[in-house]
Amino acid sequence: MDASKPRSLLPNLRLDELLAELQARLEAVLATRDRVNALFDAVVAIGTNLDIEVVLRGIVEAAVSLVDAKYGAMGVVGEGGRLADFIPVGLTEAQIGGIDHWPEGRGLLGALITHPEPMRIRDLSQHALSSGFPAGHPPMTSFLGAPIRIRDEVYGNLYLTEKRGGGEFDEEDEAVLVALAAAAGVAIENARLYDEARRQERWLRASSEVTSTLLSGSGTREALELITVRSLEMSGADLVVLALPTTDGSQLQIEHAAGAGASDALGLVLTTGASASGHVLATGERMTVDDFRNDPRVSQVARAHMDLGPAVLVPLGIAGNVRGVLTAGRRPGAMQLAPAAAEMLVTFAGQAGIALELAEHRRQAERAAVFEDRDRIARDLHDLVIQRLYATGMSLQGAVAFVGAPEVAQRVSAAVDALDETIKEIRTSIFALQARPEAKPVSLRARILRVSDEMTEFLGFPPALRLEGELDGGVPEDVAEQLLAALREALSNVARHATATAVDVHVRAAEVLSLVVRDNGVGISDNGRRSGLGNLEQRARKAGGSLRIEQAAAGGTELEWWVPLAGASG
Repeated sequence: MDASKPRSLLPNLRLDELLAELQARLEAVLATRDRVNALFDAVVAIGTNLDIEVVLRGIVEAAVSLVDAKYGAMGVVGEGGRLADFIPVGLTEAQIGGIDHWPEGRGLLGALITHPEPMRIRDLSQHALSSGFPAGHPPMTSFLGAPIRIRDEVYGNLYLTEKRGGGEFDEEDEAVLVALAAAAGVAIENARLYDEARRQERWLRASSEVTSTLLSGSGTREALELITVRSLEMSGADLVVLALPTTDGSQLQIEHAAGAGASDALGLVLTTGASASGHVLATGERMTVDDFRNDPRVSQVARAHMDLGPAVLVPLGIAGNVRGVLTAGRRPGAMQLAPAAAEMLVTFAGQAGIALELAEHRRQAERAAVFEDRDRIARDLHDLVIQRLYATGMSLQGAVAFVGAPEVAQRVSAAVDALDETIKEIRTSIFALQARPEAKPVSLRARILRVSDEMTEFLGFPPALRLEGELDGGVPEDVAEQLLAALREALSNVARHATATAVDVHVRAAEVLSLVVRDNGVGISDNGRRSGLGNLEQRARKAGGSLRIEQAAAGGTELEWWVPLAGASG
């Protein structure tokens, strides 16, 4: 009996092993079933939304959850094989803010673009194609990538990194990601078609609205403001500004802005010969800028006051007849505008420019019709009315000799004199009808620009100008002359004493007319710099205003001259 006991335990031990193996396989089957169910749920979830941005982010979030990754992202492939958009998941706002720039589609990510096949890597740092991470990027080790195809087109790639719990992604993770990517392609195509339809609808509605506004007799300013606002809505940009050429065409001024930072951009003056906007105005061709703040083609004043990263500049109108330049940009660190949105912005701006031209031709035709009508009235007055009055007067004057009664003769002579006066008045009216309006006087904006140009030679660089408010027509002439004198004297002082390399000029007309001149020079000294402004201070005080000169917060000097506009001329 004792010898048989060890042999009776062996089948039991074997049975325990088999049961443990069976339990492990059952757990694996259950886990696979749960994962498949989760995959089905993810496919259904991403397919029920038609907002393209929500769909893209939802795909990345589903991928992160399904393969149990810490970080995930989608890279949308644009023109030239570069990443046109990058959607990260798993990074905090602080981590995103600390990254120098998003991946551009080089190295390992570039290999996925050129060879769109699933890829699993145990350690990114050891891979031959790895080009490292940009500054501020968190460390990552394991990697899993898969392409997203829409029919035969590779739309983008899914990137997963850092398998939770350590280790690497396995074949099952890869299979799940490939399945999700296949479903994602269908969801993205549906969302993209819907987004394109909505964009087309907004474009048609905006074009119709602008044309109706112009043809209904509304002012051009209202139409330009509408163009700016609708461009912001259609493009998905963070800021859209519209710069219009000045009277002589040597400069552009941002007169309309919509979006984040619009108030800081309004009124900025850009030199056409040294700015990206000037190039677009001259050539009629759009320009794409990757980093607006640091692109040397962009005007210095625009870089300083418009906090933009990627941007596109499009002409308002067609080549040879560009009426302005639209700039649509996104915040620093963001991706470029979607190609479809940029193309639609170009088309909308071109059509808006044509609508502006048609409206102008209509106004010119109406004005010509008015002048033609006035000429006809003048001819009728001269050829018919005056001749008849003159003939009547001659007839009455000839009849005086046959009138016996002195009172009657006197009355007839008085009537003849009255007819002569009437003829003189009609002739005066004829001259007035035939006269054409004289050229408009030079506007205050144009004179400010002229003073700025004059002082550029003495400064050694052009001042950065910003003009706001109703400067033309809302400022009395005597106050305008004082403003120009203050501007000339302030810039002259900067040229003589400041040793500055930049100067900002801000003129604003509201309840008061204010001039702020800020330089980055050596600051206020005791060498009599204020003496040249004493007269201007007296003039400002006499008109109820003031002059202030003090050290600027960032160094240099700040001058502020202002007078009230209400009753300023009296």
